[in-house]
Amino acid sequence: MRKNIALLLVIALSSVVFAQKDKEKNEKHFDIFKSGDIYNAVWRELDINYVDTLDHDKLNNIAIASMLQSLDPYTVYIPENQEENLKTMTTGFYGGIGAVVQKNGDYVMIIEPRFGLPAQKNGLVAGDEIVEIDGENMKGKSTSAVSEKLKGVPGTEIRLKIRRNSESKLIEKKFLREAIHINSIEYYGVIADSVGYIQLNDFTDNSFMDFKSVLTNLSENNKINKLIIDLRDNGGGLVNEAVSISSLFLPKNTKIVSMKGKSQISERNYKTPFTPIMPDIQIVFLINEMSASASEILAGAFQDLDRAVVVGERSYGKGLVQSIRTLPYGGYLKVTTAKYYLPSGRCIQSVDYANSEDGRAKTVSDSLTNEFRTENGRTVRDKSGITPDVFVEQKEGNYISYYLYVKNIIFDFATKYCQKHKAIAEAKNFAITDADYQDFIAFVKDKQFSYQLESERMLQQLKKMVEMEGNEKHTAELFEQLTPILKPDLDRDLVNFRDDIQRYVEAEIVKRFYYQKGAIEHNLPHDEWVEKGLEVLQNPKTYNEVLKR
Repeated sequence: MRKNIALLLVIALSSVVFAQKDKEKNEKHFDIFKSGDIYNAVWRELDINYVDTLDHDKLNNIAIASMLQSLDPYTVYIPENQEENLKTMTTGFYGGIGAVVQKNGDYVMIIEPRFGLPAQKNGLVAGDEIVEIDGENMKGKSTSAVSEKLKGVPGTEIRLKIRRNSESKLIEKKFLREAIHINSIEYYGVIADSVGYIQLNDFTDNSFMDFKSVLTNLSENNKINKLIIDLRDNGGGLVNEAVSISSLFLPKNTKIVSMKGKSQISERNYKTPFTPIMPDIQIVFLINEMSASASEILAGAFQDLDRAVVVGERSYGKGLVQSIRTLPYGGYLKVTTAKYYLPSGRCIQSVDYANSEDGRAKTVSDSLTNEFRTENGRTVRDKSGITPDVFVEQKEGNYISYYLYVKNIIFDFATKYCQKHKAIAEAKNFAITDADYQDFIAFVKDKQFSYQLESERMLQQLKKMVEMEGNEKHTAELFEQLTPILKPDLDRDLVNFRDDIQRYVEAEIVKRFYYQKGAIEHNLPHDEWVEKGLEVLQNPKTYNEVLKR
């Protein structure tokens, strides 16, 4: 009898649970249909009654973007006309001329033609102003508008008119667009005895094959036994490419990352798919605050497994996974479907988008993070990006160098320098002379260059606040003393900050002759982050102590 009663109770309770679940499911479906009906009704009323003509596509895109904006910055709607941008993001390929462009005055100009691509092969140089594309005047056009006009189906013809060196006579160029592959690896080489260096910029379709090819080259031709993998400013990309790169160094079937989301379909474990080719090489990863997503998976997994030393500063903290879903009429939804977890079990997502205040997402404070353990028992924490094992103190910049760069003064001087010099020393040895620097100073003054110190700007704001509060009488003398001190002195700053300014100038000139690869090679000997990585690799005691070996 008791058994029957117990069975009846279980059945009754189960019925209640299932009934509750059905109710919740029906309510959710009702809410979705209700929202759709309201949205469609608003559209109908606007279309019939609004006083002016509506741009339906524009309004629809705004409505969708506003809705998604309340979730997280990675969940976005991609309309059909932006499909090429999606392909570029995931594959690293697009059709175009292979040049970096930027607005400068009335026109967009070529900042950097990439070596071996159509722009460079057809004689376009840095500093060329793009006046016409296929007969259409580009005056006043934005950088993005000109960039879109330069892109197109590989094999199609493009006709350009450019202005060089401010000359009135335009130069005409006619050539074919090509399929452009954005290189995941801009530079690699040997930077010390048996120490290799690979700069990895992103994770697209070919990243693993490119990385494997480069690593094999360094191993077979240079016999490296130590390696620096530079992930600074690498915003991530395809996770499976990061996992495949891991397999070059870790045992096959090593767990690198797992993903957990709302539905089982989004849950997945990623393990190394191949047998390693360099299982014993010592590795240092360089990361900075712009290293994100797949970069953090790669560096973080090796940290959790005590397989490499991470050097630099705390990374971005993006532990969210996006999937691409197809939508009607050729659109796509890039939607956050899961969070990823590293081998120690930690999720490094540092911003809590689900519990925002006043529409602003909150960064998780260090006091709310949790401890996890690496394979050798080292402490790592969740919700805070990847914290490096060895910190590099970020060197403070100076405002004059920044403004000389962003106002294109350095760029324009490099253009002038290259008009006078048809060749320079090899990239790693190039340096401008004292006479060259004096020419640069004269060039800066001739351009009537001016800039404002941040402290001067803040002083002006403080002065206004004091006046609003009626305390100017008590502070007037103090402001009078501070004002001349905080005014920029061009002659003084061009001398005091020569080392930094000269490095920018030299890198820009080197780029004109040896392109991006040459600029990286020129800067490496002055790179304090690389120097710190070398210091760790070349000291076995330090390397092993960090990893608790």
